[in-house]
Amino acid sequence: MTSDTIARRPYRPCVGVVLANPAGQVFVGQRADWTTPAWQMPQGGIDPGEGPRDAGLRELQEETGVGAELVTVEAETADWVAYDFPTEVAATRWNGKFRGQTQKWLLARFHGQDDQIRIDTEHPEFSEWKWVAPDAALALIVPFKREVYASVLAEFAGRI
Repeated sequence: MTSDTIARRPYRPCVGVVLANPAGQVFVGQRADWTTPAWQMPQGGIDPGEGPRDAGLRELQEETGVGAELVTVEAETADWVAYDFPTEVAATRWNGKFRGQTQKWLLARFHGQDDQIRIDTEHPEFSEWKWVAPDAALALIVPFKREVYASVLAEFAGRI
């Protein structure tokens, strides 16, 4: 598959969630399907007929066990933010259908206790998780997503 072929494919509509605790730290999880360091925040596809907020709360529940009753959605990015997959990822994810993802991001404040975060879900996305300062999160994020994360964290700065 060539990069020209990939560039003609659409972006997958997604949502991401910056889950922040009362101390101003953010949740990051190590992807369960990567053996090398590959941390990210909860994110996933938007189903047909679903808006970003509903998709974000669903993905948060599916990936962390954190239900809507444990968070307050405080903000949403003004615009969609897109990124391209590396060629080897684009060729294998979703049968090579997408060139990357375009995302809306939510800032959600966690009001629960840490033991209410359960990454041992039916289809685990993360093998481990931790709270980190927002600026420390960028160094952990898989490189091809860092620009998106930097943009989102900058937009939410002062609110996390």
